[in-house]
Amino acid sequence: MPEASTIFQSTLLPPFSHSRRALSSPICHTFFRRNPTTIRCSSVSTEATKIQTVPWGCDTDSLENASALQKWLSDSGMPPQKMAIQRVDIGERGLVALKNIRKGEKLLFVPPSLVITADSEWSVPDAGQVLKRYDVPDWPLIATYLISEASLIKSSRWSNYISALPRQPYSLLYWTRSELDRYLEASQIRERAIERVNDVIGTYNDLRLKIFSKHPELFPEEIFNIETFKWSFGILFSRLVRLPSMDGRVALVPWADMLNHSCEVETFLDYDKSSQGIVFTTDRTYQPGEQVFISYGKKSNGELLLSYGFVPREGTNPSDSVEVSVSIKKSDKCYKEKMEALKKHGLSTSERFPVQITGWPLELMAYAYLAVSPPSMNRQFEEMAAAASNRTSSKKDIRYPEIEEDALQYILDSCESGISKYSKFLQASGEMDLDVTNPKQLNRRVFLKQLAVDLCTSERRILFRAQYILRRRLRDIRSGELRALKIFDGLRNLFK
Repeated sequence: MPEASTIFQSTLLPPFSHSRRALSSPICHTFFRRNPTTIRCSSVSTEATKIQTVPWGCDTDSLENASALQKWLSDSGMPPQKMAIQRVDIGERGLVALKNIRKGEKLLFVPPSLVITADSEWSVPDAGQVLKRYDVPDWPLIATYLISEASLIKSSRWSNYISALPRQPYSLLYWTRSELDRYLEASQIRERAIERVNDVIGTYNDLRLKIFSKHPELFPEEIFNIETFKWSFGILFSRLVRLPSMDGRVALVPWADMLNHSCEVETFLDYDKSSQGIVFTTDRTYQPGEQVFISYGKKSNGELLLSYGFVPREGTNPSDSVEVSVSIKKSDKCYKEKMEALKKHGLSTSERFPVQITGWPLELMAYAYLAVSPPSMNRQFEEMAAAASNRTSSKKDIRYPEIEEDALQYILDSCESGISKYSKFLQASGEMDLDVTNPKQLNRRVFLKQLAVDLCTSERRILFRAQYILRRRLRDIRSGELRALKIFDGLRNLFK
């Protein structure tokens, strides 16, 4: 059973941890963008501001709130469970087996009436009607709904659920820009984290400009502000699930979102029509006292950090990958022609491709062929660009033996450039100055630094493996060429 990365903890550590909750299948992050000219925040704040928390929710290790949630769910129609929430080693809270659980057994059976979706009834009906009148998409709609219900405290139907949610979700949304720049400078996840923070801020600004400012009686700023939206989106990123059997509807599933992730399981949440409840089917057995896991999806360590705030132990995640940056140089004699070919297939002259421990995708090889191809191959530019695009229904393994060595060297150079960045960061991480005048802030930064070190170590490991494979293939090509040259020279000497 894999364990999350070992992190520095003490009694002074703020509520951060490596635990995460259930996300069953991949979700689409679609934000509220009705007008391209609407307000957007251009960058994450560069100030190392104090981390704000909302006035609802609980500490991440609270069992009292979780027990109250279980009682409310049972009173509201959820059947008896074979699991109970307890403090666990992997994650601060998790669901633990109370009885023997067989492989292939269905668990949970949370009825749809106890699930939060975009169609859930609002305690303040007028607020919900206003948002639906503006056709607000599901993600920002549910985020606003969660804030609205949370602000009502005990008068909301969901008060027991909201009380059991973390007061501060584990998310890169809570990293400042300076922390992202400092700790994730070597990883491509930094750019995605900045984009995500800006999307959340931009979504809030859109809602505030178009709706909240026009209905202050329903959406007062002291409740609906950027801090509460960071909280609600942090909850959604780490807990919202897409249910395939309910037409792909996204939902928050109380109790189920107490399940932690394991890279060793593949089971995920879905709606079961026969039992009319949200269930998951176990793919292994559990003994009483064992923690029960589900999969949050086949995600890289960077993606897991991005949404859930943890990094699996190095080498335990078979879905781990690292993005490699590649580009067409402007000095290329065919830069314009290659750019047009890429544009036609939805690509640009600067792209990123995922590399796994098992190798690199066909798309990256196709892009490399295009990058190194000479003017004499201009008729193949479009074929290369098409193969480099992942928008095609079938992946095409194109081969150009005459430039294969150059293409492999191109990928190797890109991998080695990434390795250099990771090595530089990891070497410097032991020398980073930390604020010893503030022990609480110090421990938080030690925690963030350790997450970054774990991520960069795992990503560099993948690039080292790719480097080894590439060098071996290049050596084979070059030794083959050398053998062919020797044979040619021998034949030439023979016929002199």
